[in-house]
Formats: sequence, structure tokens, C-alpha cells
Amino acid sequence: MAALWRRGPLSFVDLIDEVRRGSAWGDATIKTLLNRLMRKGAVRSEREDGRQRYHPVISREDYIAGEVGALLDRLFDGRPDALVEHLRARHADRPASR
Repeated sequence: MAALWRRGPLSFVDLIDEVRRGSAWGDATIKTLLNRLMRKGAVRSEREDGRQRYHPVISREDYIAGEVGALLDRLFDGRPDALVEHLRARHADRPASR
């Protein structure tokens, strides 16, 4: 997903190249993940200029919102203030990074 969010719609070859820049995954792993993302409706493919191109269906922002919501529900009873307090307590003695 990160490759599609970064670069927009990509052909399969371009998608593999982009994913390989950031990981050591092989072609089969990338293809398996792409198929799973398509089955889940997170990625769609369209024929453009005679080639299949893959598009993200969900935005990065919507994905993050969903994951944070699931984290809040699972670990903090849906309470954002409990997550903030946890982060404050865990990182209180760390210097701020710039």
C-alpha cells in the first residue's frame, strides 16, 4: 500500500520495483500480498494504455484512522485519553526529537 500511496497508480512491474526498494520481498510474496489487498477491496486494477495498473482504494489517512480506532478499542476501551496518558507515561523521560 505504501508504494501505491507514494507513487499513485502503478503497473505490476513498477509496483514490484517500488516495493523492492524498501524490502527484500520476492515477486511471489508481493503478488500474494497484492492479491489479498485486491480481495479485501483495498486495491483495484484497471486496464490503462494496454497495461494493468493498480490503484489504492483506501487513502493512507483513512487506513491510519481505522488502525488507530481498532487500537483504541482493543487496548484502551475506545478512550483516546487513555492512549495519550499511556504515551505520556512511557515517553516522559525521553528528550523531544527534532
